[in-house]
Formats: sequence, structure tokens, C-alpha cells
Amino acid sequence: MPGPSLRPLRRIAVAAFILGLGFSITLSQGALLVLTLLWLWHLRDPEERRTTIWPLWAPMLAFIAASLLSALTSGHARTSLMAAKGLLLVAALYVVVDLLTTSESADRFLWALSLVVAAAALMGLAQVGFCPVPEPDAGLRRWFFRRCDRARGSFSIYMTLAGVLNLLLLATLPQRLVGPRLWGLAVPAWIVTLLGLAATFTRGAWLGFTAGVLALVPLMRRARWLLIGLLVLMLVGVLVGPQHLRLRFLTVGDRQDPTVKERVYMWESAMVMWKERPWLGFGPGGVKREYHRFAKPEAIKQRTGHVHNTPLQILIERGVIGLVAWLWIWGAFYVTALGLLRRLPAATRDRALVAGSVAAVTGFLVAGLTEYNFGDSEVVMIAWTIMALPFVVGREAERASDQPWKISSGSRADTT
Repeated sequence: MPGPSLRPLRRIAVAAFILGLGFSITLSQGALLVLTLLWLWHLRDPEERRTTIWPLWAPMLAFIAASLLSALTSGHARTSLMAAKGLLLVAALYVVVDLLTTSESADRFLWALSLVVAAAALMGLAQVGFCPVPEPDAGLRRWFFRRCDRARGSFSIYMTLAGVLNLLLLATLPQRLVGPRLWGLAVPAWIVTLLGLAATFTRGAWLGFTAGVLALVPLMRRARWLLIGLLVLMLVGVLVGPQHLRLRFLTVGDRQDPTVKERVYMWESAMVMWKERPWLGFGPGGVKREYHRFAKPEAIKQRTGHVHNTPLQILIERGVIGLVAWLWIWGAFYVTALGLLRRLPAATRDRALVAGSVAAVTGFLVAGLTEYNFGDSEVVMIAWTIMALPFVVGREAERASDQPWKISSGSRADTT
């Protein structure tokens, strides 16, 4: 832990990080940099290094190595290495594990983050609810109401807000069902966040949210009917809601829908791209450089930075080797989190934290089948942050039981 002289700076950085995750990429990344430097500073102590845990270090190193190798062999090493800078955001996982020393502190952290994200959702609802026609052409009103047909909060695009809301809704849902903050501000804040997700009109995030809720059903058997009832209630709400909302839902799998059709074109082009460089891909940023050579003539977009599918994006830019390493990260996470859940008693805060993390990661991965959310810095920072929760709970469980907590990928610096 930082010394007494650095603790005020750390508290400020934590507050800035939480606030930035809901509203400002500049603020969140700046705060993450400060927190990372403080973490590295206290790692100079041998005792700190001995007791520090390193979640998922093996698959993380494999994915980073595959990404760098892909960049160096791409023929555009400099630009590919610059495009790989998003790898630095994985520091959020390790910083948060170090920051949250108990499950109680993890609960407080998630509570604060959920309130910030609820405020972002409320901002998005105001944008849609009071969207002027025509849009303002200058000033603060122009910034607030730009592209206000879909909720975007303070982010540049609605898909980013949808990804952020999706993660926090799923991470906090188990707590809303069994946690101590069932009533009071927690439930209204969660409902506002859910309405904000609906107002983004982002179908991929809706699918991710549904998958995350379904993932909770076998994990929270005492609340299974509440979870199923929630999905049914949401379905009814969509079908009797505003026409635009209903049409967005009913066209999820419509191949004639323009956005669905464009995604199919991208995926078909992506497979052709992969066949040209199957093992290491075109390097990070390769889609932006090379897609125009493979775009279908009938596609609207002849140039793009991503193909609206995270696994395909990884496959094209980092090849089979990179994709296998990337899948290893999530496989190791699930093995760890689900193994921990088997040890935790039902209807407890610890179990709610871990189950929420599993649900959020599931929602993130499913949403990534129709968008490249792994390349969205605002979204992936929250994903890494929420992935830290099972490791915080597991560390505390280890201390309480005096038994080593082992996972397949290694959790401590001095274990394998």
C-alpha cells in the first residue's frame, strides 16, 4: 500500500477514475496512469511483491506477446505498435485488485461506480427525451444534443454508453436481488440505468444483457424466477413501448435490415482477409489499413476501422495465435470465477460480487459478437475493472480459510 504521504493522492485518483469511467475517457485514463504509477512504486518493496497477486498473468502475457509479434511482422511495425496501445489498459485489472483489499471495499467501489453510471444513463435519457428538432448548431446545447436520437451520455457514440451501462447493470444485478442495498437509492438507480440502455437502441448490448441475465440463472437458483421474470417484463416493455424501440427489437436478426446487412458484408470480407494472413494477421490497426482491398462492392462502407465482431477483429489483426491467446484469457477467468463460486455460500455479498462479474463478462463477450467493444477504451476499462472482483473475493477467502487459492493460470507471483 502507498505510504501515508501518498494516500491523499491515491484517494483523489480513485475518485477521478470512478467519475471518469462514467463520463470522461481523458479523466479515467489519466487517473489510471496515476494509480498504476502508485502501484508500481509500492511494488519496489520485496514484501509487497511477494504478497501481490497477478490474475491471469499467463494468458495475458501470451496475448500481449502475440499482439507485439503480430505488429512487428505486419510490415507496418510502427503504426501497428501504436495501435496496440490499448493493451496498456489491462493495468486496470491489476490496479483494482491491489486497490480493493476486502470484499466490503469492492462492494463500496462497485456501488460508487454504479451511481456514476446511473448518472450517465440519466444524461442519455435527457438527451433522447428532450432532443430538439433541428439540433442546435453551436455552444453547450450543440454538444449535449448532438446526435440525440439515441442516448450517448458524454461519450462520442451511443454504442460506448450502451457497453458501459450493460457491464454495470449485470455486475450489480445479483446485489440488487440479494444484497444489503436492495431498497433505497440502489434499485431506482439500477432501473434508470436499464432505461438508459434501452434508450441507446443498441441491439448488440441488449443481446449481451440478455445473455448475462441468463448466465445468472444457474448461478443464483434462489432468484432464478426473478431473473426470468425480469426478462419477460423487459420483453413486454419493448413490445408495448415506443414504435422505434419495438422496430429495433424486431429487426435484430433481419438480414434485410441495413445495419445487419452491412455487418454480414463485413464478416464475409473479414474471413477473406484472414485467409491472406492466417497465423499472425495484419497487426493491430490492420483492418483500418487493409479493409478497403477486401470490401464487397455492394457494401456501404468501403473503409472501416473494425468489422463489428471482436473475435473476428482479433483473428484478422493478430491471427490464429492471437485469437487462441485472447480466448485463453476468458477461459481462465471463467475457470477461476466459477471455481470460486462453488466454494461460496448462497445469498452472500461475496457470491453476488463474483456472480455479477461472471454475468458482466458474459454480456461483454456476447455484445462483442456484433461490435468491437474490446477496442472501445471506455468499455474495456470497465470490463477489466469488473473482472478484478473475483480475485479480490478469492484473496479474502484464502486469508479467512488459511488455504491457498489455486487457479489454472496462476494467481500469485510465487505460484504456478
